[in-house]
Amino acid sequence: MRTFLLLLVMGAAASSAAQPNAPAAFPYPVKTDTLPNGLTVVRVPFHSPGLVAYYTVVRVGSRNEVEPGKTGFAHFFEHMMFKGTKKHPEGERERILATYGFDDNAFTTDDFTVYHSYGPTAGLDALVELEADRFRNLEYAEPSFRTEALAVLGEYHKNEANPWLRMEERLLGTAFKAHPYRHTTLGFYEDIQAMPEAYAYSRSFFERWYTPDNTLLFIAGDFNDSELMADVREHYGPWNRKVARIPIPAEPPQTEKRTVSVEWPSSTLPRQVLAWHTPAASLTTPGAAIQAVLADYLVGSTSPVYKELVLGKQLVESLGSGFYPHRDPSLFSLHATLKAEESRPATEAALAQAIQELAAGKVDPARVKAIQSNIRYSLLMNLETPNDVAGQLAWYAGIFGTPDALSRHLQNVARVQPEQLVSFAKRYLVDSQLTVLTLTPAAGGKP
Repeated sequence: MRTFLLLLVMGAAASSAAQPNAPAAFPYPVKTDTLPNGLTVVRVPFHSPGLVAYYTVVRVGSRNEVEPGKTGFAHFFEHMMFKGTKKHPEGERERILATYGFDDNAFTTDDFTVYHSYGPTAGLDALVELEADRFRNLEYAEPSFRTEALAVLGEYHKNEANPWLRMEERLLGTAFKAHPYRHTTLGFYEDIQAMPEAYAYSRSFFERWYTPDNTLLFIAGDFNDSELMADVREHYGPWNRKVARIPIPAEPPQTEKRTVSVEWPSSTLPRQVLAWHTPAASLTTPGAAIQAVLADYLVGSTSPVYKELVLGKQLVESLGSGFYPHRDPSLFSLHATLKAEESRPATEAALAQAIQELAAGKVDPARVKAIQSNIRYSLLMNLETPNDVAGQLAWYAGIFGTPDALSRHLQNVARVQPEQLVSFAKRYLVDSQLTVLTLTPAAGGKP
């Protein structure tokens, strides 16, 4: 689900880049075919004897939840996809995969949902048949639906104990007024409570979004390509639904600074978040690539602010950015976990000064280049298994909608120039685009 933890992890991944004139950022051969029904099938032969990763990306997330009272359904439906079919009733799929030793799970973001399996090539034929069956023929009765709705409510209550969920809810609800990004992937609490009564809607959600032309497969590892594609065509070929075309409400421009505070009822560390509205991610414009570099430049471990607040004065426990690319205009955020409430003014001042200096034209080209070099090699070091490869490809395809999104995004990052950071900060990191969130624990206390 979408949480600040997910933002932190994928925000770091989003920074990965290749330097100009360096070897290609994505080092493995890629084969891509599109079936007549619109399903995109991407294969990456990878030296991993006997192992294969299988990722299914459905481009539906909380951004698509436009009907009043129906938030949280993209995440909820991730749960329902494990409920079985007439051919393979609930539990049978899991039993079959367990006999082979597959690791199997799923996650939902603002913009897409991913289902992933990793295990032995010996089970690949069975996996293709099982996956195609549930994406074509998912079947569940209303009692099963109601039971899972209560489980999702329980998941919300579990996450509610973490300050980040409350912070995310308040930040998004303040920064957004119309776009579905105004709620978390879990959804509004009252909508989650009402989910058990939405069985009919859930069936339409499946028909609307779980379609071949809205789905990409990524398969990486040890496999026979011709045999794999024969299986894919056989089992996925009859899938014939078409994705719905439903407009997403546009967010009206923000015109003045907004603030929101969270009072946490128990002891924890104070927190501070600064979030600015920024453009939608695109492979034909540099905005997403600029923000990927900007995040490390402003608050990464080589930044003056990090050295001052975390290492030097030790006012801040952690400092980072919540940025990762989004399909629609979203937020570029900086966040700090403070060691004490008394550290807040100095932290705010240091972050404001860093942004003001950048917007005024003070930029270090050598550090920009070093960041790009470091994050390129960080990416390469994290492509060690078929699961790593398929996962990275799937993530960027979910956002940008094309199989080569990772490579193209990294090429864009490699082209970022220092002066682009300056112009971006000057245009977007301004008070009229800013929402500030503060979290204060009970009595300003520490954990």
